[in-house]
Order: sequence, then C-alpha cells, then structure tokens
Amino acid sequence: MAEVALRRVISKLPGLGGWEEDPLWASVYDWSVEHPRAGGLMWRLGMASDLSLLYRAASEIGRQRAGARILDIPCGGGVALRGLKAGQGVEYVAADIAQAMLDRTMRAAERRGVADQVAPQLADVADLPFDDASFDLVVTFTGLHCFPDPARAVVELARVLKPGGVITGSAVLKGTGLRHKPLRVVGRAAGLLGPGCTGEDLQLWLAGQGIADVVLEMSGAIGYFRGIKRR
Repeated sequence: MAEVALRRVISKLPGLGGWEEDPLWASVYDWSVEHPRAGGLMWRLGMASDLSLLYRAASEIGRQRAGARILDIPCGGGVALRGLKAGQGVEYVAADIAQAMLDRTMRAAERRGVADQVAPQLADVADLPFDDASFDLVVTFTGLHCFPDPARAVVELARVLKPGGVITGSAVLKGTGLRHKPLRVVGRAAGLLGPGCTGEDLQLWLAGQGIADVVLEMSGAIGYFRGIKRR
C-alpha cells in the first residue's frame, strides 16, 4: 500500500514519468556523469558507488578496431560516447526506446566530434531489430534494472553478439542491503526501475546464453559486469 501511495504522489510531480517520457532523472544522470567531481560525490552519497568505474567500463569502446560494430542500449543521453574516439572507424549503434534519448545522444555525439560514427536506432531491448551475431561489442550501462524483463533482455543482447565478442554493462542490483532499498522502492514507484535482478541472477542468465569468463564487480548499489561470448 505504501508503494502504491508513493507512486500516486510521484506521478503528480513534473518531469518524473517513465523512460518514454524523458524523465528529469535522465538529465540528472547525464549531468552527474559529465561532471566527475560533483557527480562522483552524488554517486558516493546516493549509491555508495564509484563513478570512475563507469568511465573505466566505457573505455572498452575505445579499444575496438576499425570496422567493428558496437551496440549501446539503452544509450540514454549518450554518456557511453565518452569511450568513443574521433576517427576510430567503428559503427556505433545507439539504441533506445525513446526518441528523446536518441536526440540527446546525437547532440552529445556532435559535441564530442564522433557523430559520423553514430547511428541512432529506436529499439525495444526485448525484441532487438538486429541480426544474430552482428555486433563485436554490446554495452548496456545502467540499463538492465530499467527493463521490464531483464532476463529476456540478456537473451537478446547475447543473441546479437558475435562469438568472441564482449558484453559489458552496469546495473542497480537487488540484494545489496537495506541501505539501498529506498533507492529501489522510489525507483519502482517512479516507473524508472523494473523488477531488476541480483548479481547471482545476472551471472546465471549470462552463462545460460553462452557468455563465459563473466566478471562482476560490485560498487555500492551498482554491479559492473563483463563477459565474452563463446566461439
């Protein structure tokens, strides 16, 4: 009952709708990532998490060879573009369920001088409009916890990854203690968080889709994961 009441209150606040409505939180998140000092403090206080781990994970993008195909879903406001290098020569597909997020990503790509490598694509992670084994790298930063069916999302993300390719991402995970429960409750009530999963769930789902050498590193409420699809 308390969560229902909270959901009613939040629904009346401006800018706090779900992801299809370009919620205020999306802009706050983008700002925090682009301002390491202030944003890093926000992440430490709000989620007990180290923001530098996101930067480190995104650097995988910059290590891709010319001609590689990269899928970033949900691309949100394009924060992962910080890993893409000008003139790198890759095809970077920025996918999201919301056109507003794609527009924001393309503006970020223009500012960073990498727009010539970025292709925006409206897409539902539960039914990706891409061929099997069509990407060398799949990144999904702070997205898995937003999806209504995270297990199905993992199936699709692994399906479009080439054998030998890397999947990497981050998510707010369940089972991280009472300190982070308010974050999950408010996020669910605001329509920003889906059912989520534990770290153990995530590792099992990845393994079930042929993802090997999975590494999961916890940082407060957020888990960073990386694995390689078996050949």
